[in-house]
Amino acid sequence: MKHTSFENMNCSLAQTLQIVGERWSLLIIRDASFGIHRFDEFQKSLGIARNVLTNRLKQLTVEGILEKIPGPKGRMEYRLTAKGWDLQPTLLSLTQWGDKYMPHAEGKRLIFVDRKSGRAIQRMAVRSFDGRLLKPREIRARRGPGLSKEQVK
Repeated sequence: MKHTSFENMNCSLAQTLQIVGERWSLLIIRDASFGIHRFDEFQKSLGIARNVLTNRLKQLTVEGILEKIPGPKGRMEYRLTAKGWDLQPTLLSLTQWGDKYMPHAEGKRLIFVDRKSGRAIQRMAVRSFDGRLLKPREIRARRGPGLSKEQVK
């Protein structure tokens, strides 16, 4: 199925989905954040077709989310860049949403912990400028300088 491109849509979410919205992309980024770095490791972890994995890794590398570097024994590895690591809060939020609305009968599949203390992290949350926890209905969008007046009323 051919999908409509979002590249000309003046929307930050649409632009992000253009890059990471394909169903395998976030799983590749997830695995890279868990320490998977080589093509064969991604393929084994995800069960993804080689041609699809090749295309996704290439796209994520071109977009600067992954970098391809020589690893041990001359084998190439894929490592998250700062741009890739900046997607971590999104991955955590989506995982927490999945835990809430598509739970496993035996409990959470993963528990994310602070590397330093070993204690579970807090749920992802949106906070106001002064640190107050905000509920979804307490947030609204307003037009910024990059959005024309015709696009949002």
